[in-house]
Amino acid sequence: MLMMIGGARVRLNVWQQTAVAMGSAIGALMDPRRADLIAALGETTGKPAFERVLERMKKSPEGHAILLERPRVISARVGHAWDTPANTFGAAYAKFMGSRNFSPDDRPPVRFMETDELAYVAMRAREVHDFWHTLFNLPTNLIGESALKVIEFEQMLLPMCLLSVIGGTARFSEKQRALFFHHYFPWATRAGMRCTDLMCIYYEQHFHEDLDDVRRKWGIVPAPPQ
Repeated sequence: MLMMIGGARVRLNVWQQTAVAMGSAIGALMDPRRADLIAALGETTGKPAFERVLERMKKSPEGHAILLERPRVISARVGHAWDTPANTFGAAYAKFMGSRNFSPDDRPPVRFMETDELAYVAMRAREVHDFWHTLFNLPTNLIGESALKVIEFEQMLLPMCLLSVIGGTARFSEKQRALFFHHYFPWATRAGMRCTDLMCIYYEQHFHEDLDDVRRKWGIVPAPPQ
């Protein structure tokens, strides 16, 4: 396996890869806010899943265009979302980011992928995460993140997503656990199966479209009110 550091690659043997995966898993369970550890866990355990996503993207017109153009979800590329009309997907995304003081530039880089193609797919999955929060109308608290990880697991079958759900629910209070398993988990299971292939959507080209229209087009059912 190769570890990508900027443009350089350093080969990791199986033991080193296992050590990184285990260390990241333990650290992420102890502190789910560590995005860098969650990212490393996803990369070191997710190669087969990312390979499947890559093949699906190659067979999809929009997915193929994404692979050819390799758009990045960074401020310089998605800033026009802030200029879209109030009813649009772009405006909803801008409101989601602005209300939380989030920046699209905050995602950690991909470090543990063998090829540039797989590295881009992993980066794309990471960078569209906030689009999914917006479309599914999920909060960014522990319950909302865990629910989105259920959807992500159904979409990509990434082991990291399943581990994140297990780790997240272990930290719930009794009241949160009841809310999640009676309210969010059944919805997320259905929503993840019903919607289109989320990795094959060129989201940036749909910023100008009505939010409800894109949800219907992509089969997205927003999280119901509590």
